[in-house]
Amino acid sequence: MTTASDQATKLSAQNAGAPLDLAAAFSRFRMNWPEQLHFAAHSHHFWPDVTREAQLRCWDDAARLIDGKWEEVLGPVWQKVAEGVARHLNLPGIDGLVPANNTHEFVNRLLSCLPRDRVPRILTSDAEFHSFRRQIERLAEEGLIALTVVPAEPFADLTERLIAAAKASNPDMVFVSQVQFNSGHALTDLDKLVAGVSAPERLVVIDGYHGFLARPTDLSGIADKAFYIAGGYKYAMAGEGACFMHCPPGFAMRPRDTGWYASFGALSGPQGGVAYAEGGWRFMGATFDPSGLYRMGAVFDWLDAQGLDAVAIHGHAHALQGIVADGLARRPCGVLALENLVVPLSEPARGNFLTFRHADAPAWHDKLAQEGIVTDLRGDRLRLGFGLYQNAADAQLLLERLAALA
Repeated sequence: MTTASDQATKLSAQNAGAPLDLAAAFSRFRMNWPEQLHFAAHSHHFWPDVTREAQLRCWDDAARLIDGKWEEVLGPVWQKVAEGVARHLNLPGIDGLVPANNTHEFVNRLLSCLPRDRVPRILTSDAEFHSFRRQIERLAEEGLIALTVVPAEPFADLTERLIAAAKASNPDMVFVSQVQFNSGHALTDLDKLVAGVSAPERLVVIDGYHGFLARPTDLSGIADKAFYIAGGYKYAMAGEGACFMHCPPGFAMRPRDTGWYASFGALSGPQGGVAYAEGGWRFMGATFDPSGLYRMGAVFDWLDAQGLDAVAIHGHAHALQGIVADGLARRPCGVLALENLVVPLSEPARGNFLTFRHADAPAWHDKLAQEGIVTDLRGDRLRLGFGLYQNAADAQLLLERLAALA
């Protein structure tokens, strides 16, 4: 039998490199948390200092350009972001990308593309984030969609079960997370999944919010078959309002939920009817707050200057996990015991946070908060997240505080 200590030792070996120390680059956020330890990096990341300068530049551009600011926002500001997204996801180009202030906009525009001559069919898992789950469950309540939900667990054969369900239910949309928010389990072979569930006119959507800049992701093999949505609120460290979607060519060309920006450069549509831009811009909405795009562009510049990519970020997070896991193996603290992990430490197919499942998770979430340790709670699951704003000293201080509670 593999013990918790064995698991921690294996994890440490997998992450033999020391974590990075970039705390100084996050000084403005960290100075506001001098006594608290923020280990909710899977939910809301600290922003690097360079994003403050970008925020001010957004304001200055508005004052300098007034209405003309949109040529700046939709031109060089968006181009910088789009090129960064394409580079980090190994996309063939930026034409399939489109921005929005939140991913729920994308969800609704995708839903608006489904058939209307019959009840559309949607296939998903039971581990999807609220913005999608709530919306489709509400639609299903009124019989507006037919919903097939595949249990995420057991994780090992989830891809195979999704493929089998797609063959059995013939869905119009398949929607699934790259990394599941309530466990940290990652679907590591997106090429296999997309190949197995794809069909003509079927919308295959990957929710990559917990995967983008958290795990190395190469979309080059599926860029022509799958949508991919993510944003800056989490691992991209740019805050809210900076979301994007990659759109494969030839799928869902005329969403019914559409804003006037989607007509910019319109080349497609019926004669005399509503025309749409080609590429990802067909999913554009209307006037939005552009400040998030400024911040995300600044983050990409900073990452480039530091020589950082998803491989380095993922390695850093797992190295911190190794430090914490070693300490918890020696001295568990309440629900923070390795045997309570939803995804075991021996499983490499996981994101940058650890999820502990226990009936007492809510009580321990509150207890940790009282001790200045910020975590995150989802039902009976307590989550510890790891990001670039934390260093080895933070992980050791976390263990010291947990030891005082044990």
